[in-house]
Amino acid sequence: MRIAVLSGKGGTGKTLVSVNLAAAAAQALYVDCDVEEPNGHLFFRPEKVEDTPIDVLIPKFDWTLCNGCRVCVDFCKFNALAFINEHPFLFPEICHSCGGCAKLCPQKAIQDVPKNIGSIKRGTSGSVTILSGIMNTGIASGVPIIHQLLQIVKEEKGLAVLDCPPGSACTVMESIRDADYCLLVAEPTLFGMHNLECVCNLAKVFNKPFGVVLNKCTGEENPSETFCRENHYPILASIPFDYEMGRLNSDGEIAVRRLPAYEKLFRELLNTVTLKTKRLCA
Repeated sequence: MRIAVLSGKGGTGKTLVSVNLAAAAAQALYVDCDVEEPNGHLFFRPEKVEDTPIDVLIPKFDWTLCNGCRVCVDFCKFNALAFINEHPFLFPEICHSCGGCAKLCPQKAIQDVPKNIGSIKRGTSGSVTILSGIMNTGIASGVPIIHQLLQIVKEEKGLAVLDCPPGSACTVMESIRDADYCLLVAEPTLFGMHNLECVCNLAKVFNKPFGVVLNKCTGEENPSETFCRENHYPILASIPFDYEMGRLNSDGEIAVRRLPAYEKLFRELLNTVTLKTKRLCA
C-alpha cells in the first residue's frame, strides 16, 4: 500500500505526518520525494546509508556533422538551445532531457550523454527503510529522481509512505501517480484552507481517494475544517497545537517514539487509511 502525504504549501506538517505515520507502522518504507529540500532523514537518522547517483541524458553536438539547420533549436520549448555563431548552443541547467533534439536532428549530429542531477540515499532506522532523493543545486526538474524513487517502491512490498513535495507542481503529480491513497495536511487558517483546496483538486484530477489531516488545531475557528465539512471531505485526524510536539519536531525527534498519545493517534490514522484502501480495492 502506498500512502502519499501532500500539503498545499511548506510548513503545514506534511513531513511530521509522514515520518510519524511510517514510524507508527510495524514495518514501513519512508520515501522522501521532496528532492529539492529533503529532511525526513533528519528525524530518522538512518544507518548503513547507501548512495546511488542519478543521471539524465543531455545533448552533445558533433560540429563536423552539424549544418546549422536549427531544427533542434526550434523544437526545444524549454529554451535550453540557442543559435549562436551558426551553431546550436546548449544551456544544460535548463535542459529537461526530453531527447527530442537528438531524435529530430536530420544530420545525426546530436548524441545523448549522461549528466548527474542528484542521488538517492537508502538506509534504515529501526523497522523503517528510508529512501531520500536529493537534487543537485541548479537542476531544472526533480521529476527524474522522483521517478527513480518510485521505481524502487514498485519493487518493494508492504507499506510505503510518500512524503511529497509541497504545492501542486509537476513533482507532486509524479509523486502521487501510483499512490493508493492521499493524505492532505492542512493548517487552521484561511491561507491553509486555500492551499488545501488546491491539493484536493489535484487529488480529484488524478482520481485518487483522499482524506484530510488537520494540524496545529487550537480549538478555535478552523477554516480548513469548515471547508472539509462543507464539501464532505473526510477528516481522518486532528493534531493539536502542542508545544511539546513542536519541541520534539524542532529537535528532530519522532513523536510516536516519545509520546504514547501520539503513538496512539498515528496508529489509529494508519489503521483508518488501511481500512479505507482495502474497501476501495475490494
